[in-house]
Amino acid sequence: MSMVGGDRRDKISNLRKFHYGLVSVSDGKSRPIPSRLKLCSEYIVLQREEFHIWEDENSYPVESGLREVVLRRSEDGNLGISIKGGKEHNLPILISRVTSIEDSARDIYIGDAIIKVNGELLSDTSHEEALALIQKAGDTVTLTLKHYKATTPFLLKQFGRFIPEYDEGNPVCPEEYPGSTTRNHSVVPESPSSINSDGSGTWIGIPRVKKNWIDVVTVPLLMAYTTRYIFGTDKLRPNAFEVRGMDGSSTGVIHNSDPSLLTQWLKLIGDYISLLNSYQGSKLNRSFPADNQISYMTWVAEGILSKDQAWQNWNPRFLCLKGSEVYIFDRGPLSVQDWCQGTPPIKYKVFEAMFRVVKESEYVDERQHCFLIQTFGQNSHYLSVETRQELLRLESAWHRAVCLAISQLGAKTFHVVYKNKPSALSLDWEEGFVLKGFNALVREPDWSYQFSQLKGSSDDGNATLKLHFLTHKSKEVVTEEVICPKLQELLFFMHSFLTAKVASMDPAFLPNRH
Repeated sequence: MSMVGGDRRDKISNLRKFHYGLVSVSDGKSRPIPSRLKLCSEYIVLQREEFHIWEDENSYPVESGLREVVLRRSEDGNLGISIKGGKEHNLPILISRVTSIEDSARDIYIGDAIIKVNGELLSDTSHEEALALIQKAGDTVTLTLKHYKATTPFLLKQFGRFIPEYDEGNPVCPEEYPGSTTRNHSVVPESPSSINSDGSGTWIGIPRVKKNWIDVVTVPLLMAYTTRYIFGTDKLRPNAFEVRGMDGSSTGVIHNSDPSLLTQWLKLIGDYISLLNSYQGSKLNRSFPADNQISYMTWVAEGILSKDQAWQNWNPRFLCLKGSEVYIFDRGPLSVQDWCQGTPPIKYKVFEAMFRVVKESEYVDERQHCFLIQTFGQNSHYLSVETRQELLRLESAWHRAVCLAISQLGAKTFHVVYKNKPSALSLDWEEGFVLKGFNALVREPDWSYQFSQLKGSSDDGNATLKLHFLTHKSKEVVTEEVICPKLQELLFFMHSFLTAKVASMDPAFLPNRH
């Protein structure tokens, strides 16, 4: 959402930083995988963890040829190594973990292939056969090893959280927010040889490696939107959200089990989107006249009526308040041409439409924070936003737009019949309700009341309208009855004039006229 206009320099300076955080990401169907978010003022990036062997051979301690290591079993019979691979995987027998406390075990590294066990070749051996051979090899076992450098990064993923990061292009440690514990280093890191696989004790076997985060998906934030709902439905994802860009890109479903961190991410991403949209709206406003400026822009979801089930499908819509009109686009308008070319947006005069917040008891499904835009003689729109705060901001922006539009319009007159006489009923910004007979337009009106004097109204749904006013002198309620062929239009304008008058009680809703 974005209120267009205002000084954004301080806000932009406060948000002009990179933020990183560890999350899990899925496509909404498969199991989430660990990932990292990188966020700045213009885009959000989904990153994947990768491990790389240092190319500098001086920092890589493993010999390239065959070598022998003698291990003794511990008292419980454990040799202190774990293996992966086998002929069924088209892989040699590879050492995936070293937990032995023997001094000789310091010459064993993750990524070593076991060529022989006590002189017996392991070529064309399955995983189970290799396990059986090692288990029967006796208390003292001689392993003939050959290191396979290329396999090491894959085997090290299980220890990823213990391996320090190295970002060659950005040696300065960025701000880690929210919830990240990663740090960058500009020197070659030592192997975490004093850390056990469960975070305690000691284990050995990790050659020096570097851990990098590789960009996988980049989503531009200009006119992007976040949603916690499964796309197209009313189903809310628990502890998860998605960011969708104007170019069709998506972060996928971002999971975070900590509700406070999830809220921080949503707020931070929303702040960046709001600033970008505000800046874009200000640029567009340079091409529009002063009385027809963009005042508010936001993404909403529209419930689409289905023959089988009411409001079964939800589609994203971009809603804009511009001058005295509300626009509903299928996609955000990035240029001036988008307002007048291509697929025309749906648009209404705000004083010919009605904004109504839907009560929870009236929700048609599980979507929350819903509202209606109703127009006379045309289809209504059932819409939803993500949060209560967004709904309140949108409602306030709508009232402001109605207030400005009605104050500029000044008055609206309807042909009515009053006591069997053709008359004109005017809604006047300054005078209120004013009724004059057609044969007496230059004389005093038959009656007039301020908007504040209206205490209620009723109609027959056809053409007859009763207005109940409180008189200033007698403090009695007087009922005036008119017949108006355009009753629905009159009721919508009455609602707009009354909304504008209430909103005008706040000075912020009206411009300075001096």
